[in-house]
Amino acid sequence: MSTAPLTGRRAYVTGGSRGIGAEIVRRLTTDGAAVAFTYSASSAHADKLVAELTADGAKVLAIQADAADREQSVAAVDRAAAELGGLDIVVNNAGAVYWAAVEDFPAEEFERLMAINIGGVFWTTRTAMKHLGDGARIVNIGSVNADRIPGPGLSVYGMTKGAVASFTRGLARDLGDRGITINNVQPGPIDTDMNPDEGDFAAIMKAVTTQGRYGSAADIAALVGFLAGPESGYITGATLNVDGGFTV
Repeated sequence: MSTAPLTGRRAYVTGGSRGIGAEIVRRLTTDGAAVAFTYSASSAHADKLVAELTADGAKVLAIQADAADREQSVAAVDRAAAELGGLDIVVNNAGAVYWAAVEDFPAEEFERLMAINIGGVFWTTRTAMKHLGDGARIVNIGSVNADRIPGPGLSVYGMTKGAVASFTRGLARDLGDRGITINNVQPGPIDTDMNPDEGDFAAIMKAVTTQGRYGSAADIAALVGFLAGPESGYITGATLNVDGGFTV
């Protein structure tokens, strides 16, 4: 009987209670990891996910933390490491989006996007580094909007995700001598509660993919699982699009 590839590994996922984040948590536990994940507000989705996965024998911990808040981000990482006995895998999934032209962009929404999409990634990663051993894995969840903007109003969001891609490349240099890999997964149109694969907007998005359809959260989680595993050790600093050809 083969051993699951992440058996004995300890993972931390931000924004893991719903959508892509929840599917990443499921995949990491299926692959054998013990997982702590954060959620921001209501615990209903988090509690349901914990109950689902622990019933199957997985070790899963939910931690309430606002990714926009530096102190909460730092404390959540430290708590996860304490509860799990260290960290081997970090997935920066928490993110926010807001659409508006630059001249109309509310200051509070600008600050929120910067705090979550850039600050949350930075403070989580910076704090986790002291808990990560050699050969650890960091996976950032960016967006294809770092490379392609399909319409007006996404310039600020695209800017934040471009920063994630740049941070990934730089940190790969910083951590290379420790054998720690860091990679950036950029989803395209993915079917979630926040971005359903039906309706007028979905029709536009499908039309600009090569496959004419949305992807699933499992498509993203599959790549994250591989990048978190033992066979991806020579992949680092990479940006990998999972977008059905949206960016070709």
